[in-house]
Amino acid sequence: MSERQIFTVTQLSLYLKSLFWQDSHLQNLWVSGEISNFKCHKPSGHIYFTLKDDQSVLRSVFFKGKNALLRFVPTDGMKVIARGSISLYERSGYYQLYVEELEPEGLGALFLAYAQLKEKLAKEGLFDEQYKKSLPRLPKKVGLVTSPSGAAVKDFLTTLQRRFPCVQVLIHAVAVQGREAPEQICNALIALDARGDLDVIVITRGGGSLEELWCFNDEAVTRVIYGMKTPVVSAVGHETDYTIVDFVADKRASTPTAAAELIVPEKSELIRYLNMQEQLSNRILSNHLQKKEPCLKNLFLQLP
Repeated sequence: MSERQIFTVTQLSLYLKSLFWQDSHLQNLWVSGEISNFKCHKPSGHIYFTLKDDQSVLRSVFFKGKNALLRFVPTDGMKVIARGSISLYERSGYYQLYVEELEPEGLGALFLAYAQLKEKLAKEGLFDEQYKKSLPRLPKKVGLVTSPSGAAVKDFLTTLQRRFPCVQVLIHAVAVQGREAPEQICNALIALDARGDLDVIVITRGGGSLEELWCFNDEAVTRVIYGMKTPVVSAVGHETDYTIVDFVADKRASTPTAAAELIVPEKSELIRYLNMQEQLSNRILSNHLQKKEPCLKNLFLQLP
């Protein structure tokens, strides 16, 4: 009679775990399913949920180090696609999916994140018209938050110089895309607003993809603009590009050129208008004097 081989529970679990890791089909695979039992563990930041379809369920874990770059907020009932590897969690004896990447099924992660944040901030009232500040009719000094090397700054300054060259412009250079851009934009807006000598602040960049414009959909940037005392004009991308910054700004311009046209009048048109007003005032004064001339002559004759 052969000697029995007896495993401890831990030994068997580790052996099964090694089988999972040795199977290349179970590593770096994509799984589609519906999220249920979604939980975000606050102290650790780890996310736990179940992926399910009509017949099966799959426990899943998304560790903080991996989910920190998640663009959208997963919720129960959301259909998603997850990338990860299958392994065994020895303590519970369950096999589960260790998620490396998660995206909504059918919708891009960025688009969903945009929609979720826009809805959240709208409910808080950040886009309400009652909080919009009026732009000055004739600004003397303008703050400009943009990249110093992009086409946007050239278009804005060229148009401003042509229309109303006596306006001063203070440029605060920032990155307008990439991971470091939101913090730079926030710092620039806060610094310019704190000066107290600017009549209006313009935040602008040229067109780009949703990902390239993403820093203008940043929640921190949006909240900084909402809390500013100086009126803010957004001019991000092309006419069809809308970012969350556009909804919180006091005015939105479709392009950098349009922003310059919005904040200052055409100098020649202003001069023409002032000349017309001068002529009208002179005519009114002349007519008034003509009507009063007989009365004035009477008074003059009555003088001793």
